Amino acid sequence: MKPVRGKTPKKTPRKPKSAPKDPVEVYCRLRPLEEGQPERCCSPISSTTLKIWAPESSQVYKSGNYKEQEYTFKYVFDESTSQKALFDHVALPLTDDLLHGKNGLLFTYGITGSGKTHTMTGVPTDGGILPRCLDVVFNSIHELQARKYVFKPDKANMFDVQCEADAMLERQQKDIAAPTIPKTPTTPRRPRGDEFQYGSRVADHTKICNLDEDNVYSVFVSYVEIYNNYVYDLLEETEYDGVRPRPPQSKIMREDGDRNMYVSGGSEVEVKSTEEAFEVLWRGQKRRRVAHTVLNTESSRSHSVFNIRLVQAPLDPVGEEVLMDTEAICISQLSLVDLAGSERTNRTNNAGDRLREAGNINSSLMALRNCIETLRENQITGSNKIVPYRDSKLTHLFKNYFDGEGKVRMTVCVNPAAADYEESVHVMKFAELTQEVQVTRPTEVHFDLGFTPGRRRANQMYKEAIKKAEEEGTDVNLAALPLPLQYSLGPPFPILEMRDAADASVLRPLVQFLVDRENRRNSLLRDLTHKQTQFRNDLIVVENDRNSLRQRVDFLEAELDAALKRTDRLERQVRESQKHLSDLEKANINAEADRAHLQYELADKNMKISQEQMRNDRLKMKCRSKIDLERDKMSKEMIKTVRNTEAEMQSKMWEREQKLRAVREILDSERATPRRPAGGKAALAASARAAVAAKHAAKIQPAKSEPRLNFVGARVRDFNSRTPRAGGSKPRSNSPPPKGSAPVANTRHRRSRSVGAGVWLDHQPAGNIAMGTVMQPKMRKKKSVNHLELKDTKTSTKYVLTHQEQRSDGGIETKLVKGDCIPTAGGGTAVVFNDVEVLNQVSPGSRKRSADERIDRPINGVDGEWTDVETRCAVGIEGHHGKLSGKRTRI
Repeated sequence: MKPVRGKTPKKTPRKPKSAPKDPVEVYCRLRPLEEGQPERCCSPISSTTLKIWAPESSQVYKSGNYKEQEYTFKYVFDESTSQKALFDHVALPLTDDLLHGKNGLLFTYGITGSGKTHTMTGVPTDGGILPRCLDVVFNSIHELQARKYVFKPDKANMFDVQCEADAMLERQQKDIAAPTIPKTPTTPRRPRGDEFQYGSRVADHTKICNLDEDNVYSVFVSYVEIYNNYVYDLLEETEYDGVRPRPPQSKIMREDGDRNMYVSGGSEVEVKSTEEAFEVLWRGQKRRRVAHTVLNTESSRSHSVFNIRLVQAPLDPVGEEVLMDTEAICISQLSLVDLAGSERTNRTNNAGDRLREAGNINSSLMALRNCIETLRENQITGSNKIVPYRDSKLTHLFKNYFDGEGKVRMTVCVNPAAADYEESVHVMKFAELTQEVQVTRPTEVHFDLGFTPGRRRANQMYKEAIKKAEEEGTDVNLAALPLPLQYSLGPPFPILEMRDAADASVLRPLVQFLVDRENRRNSLLRDLTHKQTQFRNDLIVVENDRNSLRQRVDFLEAELDAALKRTDRLERQVRESQKHLSDLEKANINAEADRAHLQYELADKNMKISQEQMRNDRLKMKCRSKIDLERDKMSKEMIKTVRNTEAEMQSKMWEREQKLRAVREILDSERATPRRPAGGKAALAASARAAVAAKHAAKIQPAKSEPRLNFVGARVRDFNSRTPRAGGSKPRSNSPPPKGSAPVANTRHRRSRSVGAGVWLDHQPAGNIAMGTVMQPKMRKKKSVNHLELKDTKTSTKYVLTHQEQRSDGGIETKLVKGDCIPTAGGGTAVVFNDVEVLNQVSPGSRKRSADERIDRPINGVDGEWTDVETRCAVGIEGHHGKLSGKRTRI
């Protein structure tokens, strides 16, 4: 259903000048003196009069002004007055007017530190005006509240009214669905525990009872502040940006269709209990601007305005829902204003932002004073000066109250300390001026639509009777109900007795009565038309539902028949499946028995395997121990053999040196005294062989650096042939030419094994010497490392270790120890060595032969004795091309 719009009490047409007016009611409250301030400047002399005098420490007293002044108020509250007493005198009548459709304005005024905020909000154990107003409102309308979202603000200072179905749909969308926009984080200015102390606060149980029970009520609250002459919404929720936080945006003020001022775009929150209202209040209190000054630890730096708007409308004739009539809605408002205190710079010593804030506060309070003075002058002198409401946002927002749209009350808070005398005098003068301003008295709103009074209670009794009859199974007797449902066109006709046809005292009330009766009749006709239309629409909906349900029933019956047939078929399949399932269960039982038997056999075999494995392990351990013993035994024998061989070699080397020394002496003696050959044929044969050897040596031209060893050998053989052997022994037979020893080869492993398939791990320690040999082990896939790690063996199948050591003759012997990489059960890798390759490098000019090799060998066709070079001579002869005899060089 389309919502209808309610209207606030209209300002136009203007009230006649003859309408009754009331002065602005001003109350005064004294704050208790603080410790250490014995001197005071004012005190109450009666319940309505306050006396103020200049203290001795003030400049006025020092200048000779000892005059005492008295100021009259509506009521003066001394230091011992409780918050409850102040509320009952000042704010309770405004709350009563709010519930009866009247507007009200209450603001606290005074210098900084005079107790304005305490008067307005109080403490958890003793609440101020604002929390007590909320308590009284919800205590009074607790059972008369409308459902949430029945009244909906339209952002233009008006309200839309919607039916219960639309309100329920909106409740499901807003209250049940989680919010998607993160709330703006706030920094509490009080300790966090203070916020939750209000859960155990002392509530005010005052209740206003003379309300119309046939109306429904809804409460909306808003909270704004005026800071540096800008209006900010303290309840606005903005999307939080952690990177670049946005500052709060100021709001503008507009006039609605009835020329009432409001904050455009401000948040209005519907609350259904005092707890919800306090949650909204504290959310705004956290964002309000306060600061520490010299005169006050938590000084308000802005004017705060807390608005309580009450929307009420009558119920329909049945007493079930809100009447959907645009002319039957009333909106009343109570504005509670906590004005920031006026400050003097010479006392607060403000600077920077605090100084700018104090200047704006004083300017706005001065603008309020100017507006009050202009209103007073216009009312006293009858002039028509323009009231400067637009000089400040504070006065512009509340201009409607001073123009006669509600009751205005002001509470002046005074600090009786002597230091605040001069500021207090200015406050007293402003309060005296304000009391002279007259404000038009608001009128109460009545809903006289011709409906039967008590229809809400009658509807409740009717529902209870229906419920009781359903529980007992009897019929409802409507006649027995004490308040039957009925319509009425209003009170009976007035007295119609007339003595004159022009008797205005009778005709005028009669005309007004008939006009009211016609209005009620038209309202009832509109309601009847609405009910008829609604009933007709409901009837059409029911008929459509009935037709659709009949079609649905026919369709479901056809589906039911098909489902029954399908069920029979499925039941037969189930029986067959059950039979098959029983056969499978039997087969499964047999299979389980076989499986258990096989598991038993498998366990037995595993036990035998484990036993056999244990025996094998023991055999391996025995074999390893025997191998270790044999290896130790062989090592000891090898060491013994090596030592014997070394001793034998040393003796042979000593004999060789003796022989070389003898040859050297022979050569030296020949060089000194040449000897002719003698001895017959043997000497001639030896000479011939020497000549042939010399001729043969002349044909072979050795290199310049190569010694002519053949010539030396010929000279040695010549010497041996001419020298008789001791003991008449025969000359030494010719030595055969040296024979190459057969190469030692390992028949188990071939040389080509190093080029086999697989990935090789080439382990070369960092101290190895690169030999630069031509023949190198060729491995296609290898990975070379200097330090062996476990991860290197994971991807390798073969392993080779390059080991170098020094031989006895000073050369280097390279060993390639090879093996296979086998993964172990523990996750590691075992290397099984199976081959060793030995690489030796021998220089061509240092090849040695054994000293005892005596092999006769013909040289160039001449028989003679042959030995190694080391045993034949100790002199090297450097030969040159074309020269047989050359220089002899001793080596």
